[in-house]
Parts: sequence; structure tokens; C-alpha cells
Amino acid sequence: MTELNKADVCPCGTNNSYSTCCEPFVSGSKRPATPEQLMRSRYTAYFTGGQGAYLLKTWFPVTASGVTAEELSQRTLQWQGLDVVSSSQDGDSGQVEFVARYQDAEGKPGQLHEKSVFQRVAGRWFYVGGEVSNQEGKPAPVGRNEPCPCGSNRKYKHCCGK
Repeated sequence: MTELNKADVCPCGTNNSYSTCCEPFVSGSKRPATPEQLMRSRYTAYFTGGQGAYLLKTWFPVTASGVTAEELSQRTLQWQGLDVVSSSQDGDSGQVEFVARYQDAEGKPGQLHEKSVFQRVAGRWFYVGGEVSNQEGKPAPVGRNEPCPCGSNRKYKHCCGK
């Protein structure tokens, strides 16, 4: 788990302090008002590790079925940076396209390029799922029994492949 001080620059890429950016969302003192805020706070939760309860609480219940907070708290990737490509919102639906860079347990660099889908229910935003792409923007070939590229430590078929 990576500890962040409130004065540290938030890892989500906004260059704001952690205390004024994602910390209020991850701590539960405030709710994200937009899909982009939710996506950035979820990235920060993956970045720090040990935030499985927050990740699970912000995941749309139907698509998160079978996932545990303990699984989401396990940190197998070291996240290196986040770039938001685009963000849009239409009523209670939203999309965020992003590229997150990481280093795996063997030190090999990689990136996750995803077009995420969000849904607002009763005034609260949830991550529904996303389409993972490779560097050329084409759907990445992820086998159903391979680890899910979202970093959940679950097989793709039991996670984002549902």
C-alpha cells in the first residue's frame, strides 16, 4: 500500500493536492459529481492499494458480483500515471476514455487503454465496465482465462469480461 499525505500531488494526473482532489472521495467524505471524478478516484484507489472497499462501493453491483474488497485491495501492478483522453456525460450516463501506465511484478512496463462506462443511480455515480483496447485503439485480445487487465486479480471471464 502506498501512503499519500494530504499535501502530496494526487496521482490521478490533475496536479491538485491529494486532499483537494481524490482523498475526499476515497475516504468517503464526499461523492464524485462526474464520471471523470469517479474514474480518477478509482485510479487513485488502485494506485495506493488497500482501497478495495472503495473500489467495490463504486462499482455497479451487477457487474461487480463475485468480486471481493480483499481481491481488489491486492496490488499486483505498480501504477505509473494516468492520462484522460476524453470524458462525456449525458444525463445519468457517462463515458471516460483513459490510458493508465503501469509496471508489472516483473518490472515490465505496460498500459491499460480503456473506454469506461458509468451510470448514475439515485444521484450516485458507479463504474459499470469498459472496453479495453491495445495501443492502436483496437480491442485488446484478452483470453477469458487470462488475468483481467483492470488489475482486479480475477480471471477476465469473472470480471470485466461478463
